[in-house]
This record gives sequence, structure tokens and C-alpha cells, in this order.
Amino acid sequence: MMRRALPALALACALGLAATACSDPTAAHSGTDAKKSAVDPTARLDGVRLTMWTAQNTLNAPKQVIDAFEKATGAKVETQAIPDLYEQNVPTKLASGDRPDLMFWQPSISTLPFVQPRQNLLTLDGEEWVSKLGATERSLGVIDGKRYAAIVTSPAMLGVYYNKDVFRRAGLTEKDFPKSYDELLAVGHTVKDKAGTAAFYEAGGDKWPLQWQMQVQLTDLDQQWWAGLNENKEKWTDPVVVAAIKKYKEKLLDAGLAQKNYRTGTFTGQADALWNGDVGMVLNVTSFQSQLQAKHSTAEIDSKIGWFPVAESSATGLYSPDQTNGVVAFRTGDEKRQNAARQFLAFWLGPDYPAYIKAMKIPSVEPSVPTPDGLPGTSKAQVAALPKAIGVFQAKAIVAPDTHLYLADMIYDKKSPQQVAQAIQDQFAQVAKAQGAPGF
Repeated sequence: MMRRALPALALACALGLAATACSDPTAAHSGTDAKKSAVDPTARLDGVRLTMWTAQNTLNAPKQVIDAFEKATGAKVETQAIPDLYEQNVPTKLASGDRPDLMFWQPSISTLPFVQPRQNLLTLDGEEWVSKLGATERSLGVIDGKRYAAIVTSPAMLGVYYNKDVFRRAGLTEKDFPKSYDELLAVGHTVKDKAGTAAFYEAGGDKWPLQWQMQVQLTDLDQQWWAGLNENKEKWTDPVVVAAIKKYKEKLLDAGLAQKNYRTGTFTGQADALWNGDVGMVLNVTSFQSQLQAKHSTAEIDSKIGWFPVAESSATGLYSPDQTNGVVAFRTGDEKRQNAARQFLAFWLGPDYPAYIKAMKIPSVEPSVPTPDGLPGTSKAQVAALPKAIGVFQAKAIVAPDTHLYLADMIYDKKSPQQVAQAIQDQFAQVAKAQGAPGF
């Protein structure tokens, strides 16, 4: 599951350290494919061999579907783990001429472009499974109106995990769940004052979770603002952004709502602290829940941990794409393998999908396929919140700047909120210009 929400390649491309990774001049395709007839997901493919790239920590994620596909079709699918950092090493390998048939890749507008989809990937518009996807999932994997990724898992959900015992000690019930970020901070003060624990656990040591408190405050920025940002008409130095950074610093950190060691806190420490009741809340994405599920049973989680959505001015969750959500298929020049790759995706999101999500114990991306039984209540709450969820900036901005690094500078007293916003803007513009984005 996702841990870093930001593409590590961004700055490398901007600085010219991976120029070949940012473009592939040898590939010149129109980005359109001949219209395919309906795919038979279980047609025989004896003698066909496909390769699939994954990150090291997701090597086993496609195992169930691969085993079932091989048994049904006679094809062979070999998984190859790409060394970390995945987002850096994949484009570099592609630029050297190496390419798989299939690959996990984050299907967001800020990360999908790093593999040059127009030149390198098969378009997947019109595939039968597209219409089966839920509305949020259907919005992912598309660049300039063309679909380049199949969505096989739901995006991570950003929301608040809370310790039920701590909330009880603080006298908090579901009717007290916040309907805005200011109300979330007020709940934090109640936890601190009445339960006697820190309200939030912030992971300054691992840095990447620092972005979330800022993210939930940007949800009132409308689609027009994000479109303007992507055309260099709006800036990350907008007073709304600066105010969000400032509020995080002054109203949460400086106000004592985080645990004392927030500068050195870790992702794993976050899970332990919430489980033990040392803090009342954690604002994080679904990978946090994966930690809990790896250690505790559904019954144990349900007895101790709850989840609720929150945004700037509503009780709304945020969705955050990660690299296990999307699978892309490459132009290899071998039509038989390309057709087999399409068939693999049709099998995955067709006859095999119920078995896949049951084996993985994850929510369904297809409303017609029920989410499997036995998921924790936290997961069910996220499934319920997904249809109305708002995308994090990685799903809205054409470049995902390293916000967490600049926020880390702030909590280490190296940058002011205004300087954080300026650093974000500088990197955003630098990378957008390097990618040839109009207006930069």
C-alpha cells in the first residue's frame, strides 16, 4: 500500500538528472490504437509469456490473479520487482529501452506522465471493464482524455483514525465527529484536556505524513483554481495555501495538540501510539490501516479503532491514488503480447475480480461486485466515504511537489509558512517547465 504519496522523480527530472527518463525520443506513436473487438478473458494463450513490473513491496500483490490467469489461459506471467526508489528507477529503465508488458503505476495526473503514456502505453478506452468502475476510480488513469491505466484497487482514503477508548474518556461520541477542520482542532483540544493524552501523532521523522494536515485544508479550492495552477495562473503562494500551512504550525503543533516528539515521530510509531491510547487521533491514508491489519484481527481493530472523514468545511474524505491502484500495458511492438496484456486486464477486472478482492481483503472498485465480508469497520467507513471523496493534490496538480520536505523544514524551524509555500511553488514551476507544460 502507498506510503509516499509524492513521486520521487519530480525533482530529478527538473534538475536534468534523469533527462532520458523524462522523455523517450525513440518512441513516436500517436497514442491511438486500432479498435479492438470484445476480449474473451479466458481465451487460450498457450506459449505466450508476459512480464509485469512491480515495486519491491508489492511483488506479491498480483499473485492471485496471475495464478488464476495462467490456469485459465495457459499463458505465463513473470513478475519482476524493480529496486526502490520505484518512481525513479522505472523511467530510467524505460529510457534504456527495457520495458515490460504490464506494470503497476500510480494512475494520477501528477505521476502517470513520468512513463510517457502517449508514446509508451496502450490506450484502454472502450475496454468492457471501464464502464464497471465506480465514479471515483473511473476518473483515474486518464491523461488528456485518454485512458492509459486499468484501476484494480481503490485509491487510498485520507481521514482520521481515532482510539475509541480515548474518545470515551474525553466524552466524545459520533455526534461530536467534526464537520470542518476547525472543528477537528476543537476535538483535539477536548482530547488533550479531558482524556489527558496528545490529540494527534505527527511523524516528522518519516516526513511524508506531514502533508496531510495541510491537504485537508485545501479542499475548498475548486476545480477552476487547480486548472489555473496547472496553467501557471494560480500559485502555491496563494494566501489560502499559506494560511493552511500557518494554521497547521500555530493551531496544532505550537498549540501542543501533537505528541511531544512530533519532530522525530515515525509511521510505525504512529500506529503503536494510537493502538496503545497514547494519542487520540491519527490523520493518514489507508497504508496506516494496513499496518493495523498486519498486527491485529478485524475484531480487535473494531473494538479499539474507528475512522471518520473530514475536510476544510465538511465531513468529507479525501482519496489519494497509489501505485497499486493502476496497471498499465506497454506498446512492445508484439501484437500477440499486447493483445494478451489486454486480455489479462479483462480477466483481472472481469471473471477473476471477486476472487482477487477476497484474497487481498480489499474493497471493490466495481459497484456490481460486493466488497468482501470480514473487513474492519474502518475500511467499511472508507468505502462509504469514497463516492463523495475529494482528490488530494496529487490527483489534481500536474506536478506533485515534495510538500512534506518543506513542511519538515518548518517543524525543524528552518522555514516559515510563507517560505514553505514559496519552496513548493518554485519546485512545482521548475518541474512543470521541464515537462513542457503550457504556460510555464
